Amino acid sequence: MNDLEMNRLLTQMRTLSSEVQGSKASAPVSESNPSEGPDFSALLKESVHKVNEVQHEAGNLKTSFEQGDPETDLGQVMVAVQKADVSFQAATQVRNKLITAYQEIMNMQL
Repeated sequence: MNDLEMNRLLTQMRTLSSEVQGSKASAPVSESNPSEGPDFSALLKESVHKVNEVQHEAGNLKTSFEQGDPETDLGQVMVAVQKADVSFQAATQVRNKLITAYQEIMNMQL
């Protein structure tokens, strides 16, 4: 992975993080540690949910275009499919980085 791809991935993760933090602003803070930042598992779950939504949207647009819906534009379909592809690739790269980080931590000597 080159620096450009890494920066793009980090930017996407920061954007998702800020979106989740914005949606959590009205949610109560965890009682275990009130100064704690956003919950990593919730952030990860929200990211996977967004990727899933984008893929479903692209699938629905493809299906409606294939069925001949006159309101569905080929350009819309292609953009939605590319967004779904990019979001899935980003999620895969994040997963790969998490696995690498976990493996590095597990290999550390105590």
